[in-house]
Amino acid sequence: MDKLQYSIDETLQGVRIDKALSTLNQEGSRTQIQQWIKEQHVLVNGSVVKTNYKCSAGDIVEITIPELEELDVVAEPMDLDIYYEDADVLVVNKPRGMVVHPAPGHHSGTLVNGLMAHCTDLSGINGVMRPGIVHRIDKDTSGLLMVAKNDVAHESLVQQLVDKTVTRKYQAVVHGVIPHDYGTIDAPIGRDKKDRQSMTVTEENSKHAVTHFRVIERFKAHTLVECQLETGRTHQIRVHMKYIGFPLAGDPKYGPKKTLKFNGQVLHAGLLGFVHPRTQEYLEFEAPLPQDFVELLEYLRKSN
Repeated sequence: MDKLQYSIDETLQGVRIDKALSTLNQEGSRTQIQQWIKEQHVLVNGSVVKTNYKCSAGDIVEITIPELEELDVVAEPMDLDIYYEDADVLVVNKPRGMVVHPAPGHHSGTLVNGLMAHCTDLSGINGVMRPGIVHRIDKDTSGLLMVAKNDVAHESLVQQLVDKTVTRKYQAVVHGVIPHDYGTIDAPIGRDKKDRQSMTVTEENSKHAVTHFRVIERFKAHTLVECQLETGRTHQIRVHMKYIGFPLAGDPKYGPKKTLKFNGQVLHAGLLGFVHPRTQEYLEFEAPLPQDFVELLEYLRKSN
C-alpha cells in the first residue's frame, strides 16, 4: 500500500477534508477520496475523521492508498436491453427480478455480471463489486439505469444526482383510490429501528427525501400513479407511498399481505433524463411498461 502525507496550510483552513484532499491529490477523484475516508484510509493528526471534517492549518493528513483488488465478479453474457451507449455512458433497461450488483446471496446473474461481459470499460469509483453503477433500482423494480464507463463520466452523473437535475419518473400501482390528482411527499427517510432491513419515515438518522406524484388512472380499489424523484433514497417511492396511506401493490416489504398477484412491487422506472458528461447535451429515454405490468392494468380495468 502507498502512503501519502500532506500538511494543511492557511489556504485550506475551514475546507472540508474531502475537498482539500482532492485539491492536494490530483490522482484521486473527490468521490474516490470520500470512499477512502469512509473506509478509514485517511487519518488527520493520527485520527479517523468523517468526510465533513473541516481542516485546520497545521493538520497532518495521511492517506494509505489501498491496493487495487482483483475483480472477482464473473462476466456473464446476457441479452441486455441497451437503450443508449457511447464511450462515456450506457443506458440499460433492467428487467424485474434482476439484482443490480453482486452482494451476499447474489454473486451471479446480476446486471453487473452482464455489463462486464458486454464491455470492459466501466468506471471503478464504486469498487470492484459495483463497476459503472451510478444509481440503483430494487431487484423487483424494472426500468432504466444510467451506467458510467469511466470515472469522469461517473463523477458528472453523481453530481447531477446530488444537484437534483436528473429526471427520473416511475409508474406504480398503489392500493386505494387517491382522491387528488397531484401531490408532493416531503418526509425524511432512515433505517427502521424495528427492522434494520427496512426503511421508514423518521426524524432520527434520516435523510431528506422528496417524491412528487400525479394520478394517471383510477380503478375500483387501486390507482396508477406517476412518481418523480427529487431525491433518491433507498426504497423511497415504496416508503413514501406507504407513509401517505397508499402502499404499492405487490410490495412484500411495505405493502399489505392481501394484494394483487404480481412478482414484486408494481413499479417501473420508465423515464430517465440527464446531461451527457462530455457533450453537455440533455438526453432523455423512455422504456415502455413491461408486459406483466400492462396485463395487470387490463385486469384492473375489467374489474372496475
